[in-house]
Amino acid sequence: MNLYGIKKVDLEIFFESIGEKKFKATQVYEWLYQKKVKDIDQMTNLKKEVREKLKDSFSLEISKIIQRQIDVDVEKYLFELEDHEKIEAVLMRHSYGLSVCVSSQVGCNMGCAFCESGRRKKVRNLETYELVGQILAIEEIINERISSVVIMGIGEPFDNFEHVMDFITIINDSKGLQIGSRHITVSTCGIVPKIKEFASFPLQVNLALSLHAPRDELRSKLMPINHRYPIKEVMDAIKEYIEKTNRRVTIEYILLKNVNDTKECALELVHLIKGMNVYVNLIPYNETNHIEFKKSDSSTVSEFYDVLQKNHVNVTIRREFGSKISAACGQLRSEKML
Repeated sequence: MNLYGIKKVDLEIFFESIGEKKFKATQVYEWLYQKKVKDIDQMTNLKKEVREKLKDSFSLEISKIIQRQIDVDVEKYLFELEDHEKIEAVLMRHSYGLSVCVSSQVGCNMGCAFCESGRRKKVRNLETYELVGQILAIEEIINERISSVVIMGIGEPFDNFEHVMDFITIINDSKGLQIGSRHITVSTCGIVPKIKEFASFPLQVNLALSLHAPRDELRSKLMPINHRYPIKEVMDAIKEYIEKTNRRVTIEYILLKNVNDTKECALELVHLIKGMNVYVNLIPYNETNHIEFKKSDSSTVSEFYDVLQKNHVNVTIRREFGSKISAACGQLRSEKML
């Protein structure tokens, strides 16, 4: 097993199982995430025999960055995993700090029509340590601290639920990467059972729903998952989540030219979310060479925004950046494109 994929509570259990005090788990976490050592033998406040037992049970490798691309306020990283599969993650520089968008799977089975990531079917889930490793590797290369994380890269996070929840627990831990729960956001395309399960997750993590259409006929064309979990079921699950957690949910809505950007769609969206504790994040589409959809005109985006605002819907338009290096929303890939 990889030590970067172990929650502190599970590490405490390990130490007790070998006859040691569980506080040693805290010491290990401090070495890993605060002092950033990469060799168990450098954990000098642990006895040699304890370090040997750790080495017998755990490894310390993290994924390698094999390509770095830089644009204004954004950087994209291509990682090569131990099995030579590849994923991408994106660093974004905001006025409030540094944020990283991490991938949760190699490939994606959701098959959203507008998304580059879904052009390759899911190969496998990322292990917890591979999720943690994206943050650690980027922090090392930029020599700065990451203050927020969005799990919106390649893959559907709720299709890799257990590993993603463990990842969140580790990066939030006060002896881990110390990223506040309210600075962590998970995005789902609407896997209803996992939305309900996530409502019981103990940390106050943000939830975002990729909706992208206000009615079933259109959403099913854009997002095959809608055949399995139609809009009513998804929205009922979101309502249940809000009622249980008392947390606001983000509704993500990519605007596609002459597809879902009409005034009629805007009014249908208003009706769908009326009275809910949500806000809408309108996302200008990022075009790719392999997908036919086009970006909505700026005037159309403004008109859509105005309809929502006039109907008392909290709405923002996502800042556009990263498209020059294919690092924007919907452009990440799990293969190196030459």
